[in-house]
Amino acid sequence: MEQKDAEARDRGAISSASGVVVQVREKKGPLRAAIPCMPFPVAVICLFLNTFVPGLGTFVSAFTVLCGARTDLPDRHVCCVFWLNIAAAFIQILTAIVMVGWIMSIFWGMDMSLSPSSLIQQQLFLHGVHLQPLMEKQSEWSEVQAANALVLPTET
Repeated sequence: MEQKDAEARDRGAISSASGVVVQVREKKGPLRAAIPCMPFPVAVICLFLNTFVPGLGTFVSAFTVLCGARTDLPDRHVCCVFWLNIAAAFIQILTAIVMVGWIMSIFWGMDMSLSPSSLIQQQLFLHGVHLQPLMEKQSEWSEVQAANALVLPTET
């Protein structure tokens, strides 16, 4: 029994007394994994561009890779990921004539908008949470705590 539990943990499954919970991860192809995680406003602009001019948003997103946007291909060089995005843009442009590229382009833009970093930034924005003021308050609070720690009560 213990050997089965160890094998399950090695495969990424978590064992419990009531059963086995399996971890599921989506496997993406190289083109789809090359979609960059961009800030939400940039992702929405790319979605808008892809909706009205198939492939243009994907072409713009390729340049965000050169600016440091993260992808699901960490083991590939930045130039390789850039060219994968350029290839996806050209596929969308060339197949837009038969509507396949246009639909692919819209889905590509939706994937850009729904990437993890975009979702986190969107949720923080919708809830009115801005990271910079929080960091400033954190440093102010730390300074106040440090100042209070230095003030020692005096005996009278």
